[in-house]
Amino acid sequence: MRILTIDLGTSATKAVLWSEDGPIAMGRAPVDVEHPRAGWVEQDPEGWWTSTLAACAQLPLEGRMQVDAIGFSSQRDTFVPVTTAGEPIGRAIAAADRRATEEVAGLGEDFHVLTGVVPDAGTVAAKVAWIRRHEPDRLSGGQRWILGPRDMIAFRLTGRGITDTSVASRTGLIALDGAGLEGAELLPEIVGPTAIVGDVLRAAATALGVRAGTPVVAGAGDRACEVLGVAATTARPMVSWGTVAGVSVPVGHVPAPDPGIVVSRGALGGYVMEADLSSAGSALAWLGRLTGHSPDELAQLADDIDAGAGGLLALAWLGGARAPWWEPRTGLTFAGLTPLHTAAHLARALVEGVAFDAARCLDRAAPDAVELSLAGGGASMPLWRRVLSGVANRPVVARTHGEAASAGAAIVAGRAIGSKLDPDRLDPVSKRELPFDSDVVAYGDLRMRHQMVARAMIGAVVGR
Repeated sequence: MRILTIDLGTSATKAVLWSEDGPIAMGRAPVDVEHPRAGWVEQDPEGWWTSTLAACAQLPLEGRMQVDAIGFSSQRDTFVPVTTAGEPIGRAIAAADRRATEEVAGLGEDFHVLTGVVPDAGTVAAKVAWIRRHEPDRLSGGQRWILGPRDMIAFRLTGRGITDTSVASRTGLIALDGAGLEGAELLPEIVGPTAIVGDVLRAAATALGVRAGTPVVAGAGDRACEVLGVAATTARPMVSWGTVAGVSVPVGHVPAPDPGIVVSRGALGGYVMEADLSSAGSALAWLGRLTGHSPDELAQLADDIDAGAGGLLALAWLGGARAPWWEPRTGLTFAGLTPLHTAAHLARALVEGVAFDAARCLDRAAPDAVELSLAGGGASMPLWRRVLSGVANRPVVARTHGEAASAGAAIVAGRAIGSKLDPDRLDPVSKRELPFDSDVVAYGDLRMRHQMVARAMIGAVVGR
């Protein structure tokens, strides 16, 4: 059996050719992100297609021609209005976009309880309201959809407009029970992640280098796929490090509402409790632009700095605090900065700041966790593994290939064509690291100090 997965991320598209025993070949192509104004983040929807073609072209043609199905993992909260013929109307508004700050208040007091989505400027419902207010022609006249990256690629491949239940559940346009809310008419047909959307059309097959008629499986959102790819459970929740960090916990029922936790639909049933932080890799990338070091270089330099970063604390709130604080008026902040601190200290403080907030999210979403499953690029970063383990006082587990979203997409696609793939065969555990006693002691005190600084910052911006 061969499955081709396409993972449409915020900064790159990844294509992986899978067998039952793991990845055979991988390809990666960048996706451009633009910032035309302060708080605005946009993408060219055509870039989703061209990056898909570029990533797939890196895979052997013979392997592509033998795939039994194509599956997807995709970023959520990014979309573009289109005609029902699939023609984009303007540029895509990305997940990190914050233009809809004023529209958040109009979402209603019961929005979070009803939808599971925390009311925030990045929420699809808020951004749709912004478009209706400022660019109404993009959604007027009927025959309009809003499509995310995966939705657009599936349309190009099959000619059918769809989204899936996991992605739709993150929009704020659908209630947790599946009922449509205001704006739900803009969503295309909503299908289950294991639904076969259709077969690859001949022209698209030629462009992609696959057989015409290959089944296309809907797939799911990135977090829903990642929890499958790392075999996450309530006892072993997932902590991811990518552009942003996040804590994700699969559960079998709708949990009691927590104002800082998002609840979305799972890829193979159930739900996922999600706590997405403000930054992670993006914070190191920002520091890299200032210092001339790459993020990898900064991580290596920071690994030589002792726990506590020489007394420096960081609120890694690039673009405003998200989980667990949800205060958009804040920003990335250093406390205790002195002339003696270097780029390595700043990098260490940022990584520790992300870990402190991740641990707070774990306290709320998975207080009984016994170990942590790592996902994203940070799983291969020794500094992140050690810091997170020490701050959370739990072992961390990393997998061989670190492609959790793509592995989850393969599991979903396999299920659609009658094959039950094992995540431990697709991507076996390669590392299990215990916390250092000295780190646990050091971070216990530092976490309290970090919380005091965080509360002081939030108090300052809200005027209390």
